[in-house]
Amino acid sequence: MVKHQPLQVYERQLCLSCITGIYGCRWKRYQRSHDDTTKWELLWSLILLFTFCLLLVWFYFWWEAHNDYSEFNWYLYNRSGEWSDGTVPILATTAAGFTYIAFLMVLALCHVALGQQLNLHWLHKIGVIAALLTTIVGVISVSQTWGQEWDVIPISLQATGPFLHIGALIAVTALSWIVAGQVAHAEKTMFQVVVVLLYLSVLLGLYAVPFYISSPCIMDPNSLKPRPEVFGHQGAPMLAPENTLWSFQRALQMNVTGLEADVAISTDSVPFLMRDLTLRRTTDVEKVFPDRQMEDASYFNWTDLQQLNAGLWFLQDDPFWTVHNLSPHEKDLIANQSVCSLEQLLKLASYHNSTVVFRLRRPPPEHPCYHSWINDTLQAVQQSGVSPDLVMWTPDEHRAQVEELAPGLIQTSVEKQTPESLQYRSISRLLLRYNQVSIQEIRYFSQTHINLTLYTVNEPWLYSVLWCSGVSSVSSEAPHILRKVPYPLWLMVRTHRIKIFLVLVNFHVSSKYRTSGMHSYNPEQIMLSAAVRRSSRDINVMKEKLIFSEVQNGVGTAEELYGDNGYDYYTNQGINQ
Repeated sequence: MVKHQPLQVYERQLCLSCITGIYGCRWKRYQRSHDDTTKWELLWSLILLFTFCLLLVWFYFWWEAHNDYSEFNWYLYNRSGEWSDGTVPILATTAAGFTYIAFLMVLALCHVALGQQLNLHWLHKIGVIAALLTTIVGVISVSQTWGQEWDVIPISLQATGPFLHIGALIAVTALSWIVAGQVAHAEKTMFQVVVVLLYLSVLLGLYAVPFYISSPCIMDPNSLKPRPEVFGHQGAPMLAPENTLWSFQRALQMNVTGLEADVAISTDSVPFLMRDLTLRRTTDVEKVFPDRQMEDASYFNWTDLQQLNAGLWFLQDDPFWTVHNLSPHEKDLIANQSVCSLEQLLKLASYHNSTVVFRLRRPPPEHPCYHSWINDTLQAVQQSGVSPDLVMWTPDEHRAQVEELAPGLIQTSVEKQTPESLQYRSISRLLLRYNQVSIQEIRYFSQTHINLTLYTVNEPWLYSVLWCSGVSSVSSEAPHILRKVPYPLWLMVRTHRIKIFLVLVNFHVSSKYRTSGMHSYNPEQIMLSAAVRRSSRDINVMKEKLIFSEVQNGVGTAEELYGDNGYDYYTNQGINQ
């Protein structure tokens, strides 16, 4: 009598094994399950989703904050006393963490699309928690030390918003395939309703986003105002040491219309250019005056200041990663730079007919020029021979007295005030950080004939947004970059777009296709979607073939055949005993 044995031969599913194996260490077929995900694993899925969203915002923040990396490093220097590029480790860890969490999110979506039970491995859970806590600590630290930089997110959305909106719609459209599959295979009507309502809520939210986040570059090109003038902030500090004569010369080579500097006053009443409180970062004071390296820069006299080298630090620290692009001749010029006086800067500006704006730092109370600092600076301006209409005067102290002694100076404020208040005080220009004014305020200042200069603008996207907003001038550390922006990066005419209809059509087609596809499933697949679910341990795995083989054929028993090959098998009673 011939005895037939039903044998089970599985098709290899390498892709599925990799998805479930990497995500939950379920490499074997018998380890996978089509059961509903447990509440505990659903909680971990929500934690993973929250971590992904938080890291996405954190990554976007640091991507757009590239405009202010030098400012961030300067803050770190003032806190620690040592100069280093603190953005490098932050960017490296952020990129690694975001890539890891995004990869887990993709694997989770693949599990949902394939109907597999979510079961995140415990090692991944530790990684998710580590990424979440690290990001939260980073957010808190930035909020405490550099809180004003968060404004870069809404400002950057004015440039990236339309494109991110399109990308979000594409992502939601792609997810409609998964959502349609979940709705088509759901057993409970309530679940179907909740999923559809949630999806439609997200869709309607995306459709409403443009009403709340607009861009000044969505405009009629004919109404675009002239290109904003560019001031060299501390010269061209990406190409030469900041606040040195060579730095300002490099800025003038980039066709800037003005120069911006920071000014301190020496003990012998000589205004000189220096941003920091001490000379440690930008000079070799540790070598020349080792006992005075921690002293305030204003406690040095001009004779001592002239002995310091103000260029070698730039070649050694390479603060903007640009030294490798310099020619040997430029490196020689940089290596011989010294501290620059305000008078030298004004003479250079006068020769090139360029505007100069400087921020004057009052010396400490024990300083001999504590009471005469305004007069000393004004005297240096007058001795330089520069035309008064090329100098933007920013100190508010004794402004009325300055107007009497030098009526031709351009009165400029560094504090945000109403146009009416500025006009009452005869102030015609305003110098502010770019995040201190909105688009509406920029246009209002323009209408009231108050010239607005915003700092520090290094990125083309930010320059383009401010250009479309109507800013008259910007101050930049990268005039060589803005020089290559002869027109806004993009302009878009506002038009009516029908987006929701296309996504809904795609959702409808996906749902119909996924539902109709049920007719071509084999019996095991239909059984998996039946109204009455049974545990996956009681159901055979999908895509299997039954082959009847003679035990007496000499090939061997079922145990021998599939035991050696690592396949699972099941036994059944013989047809005839």
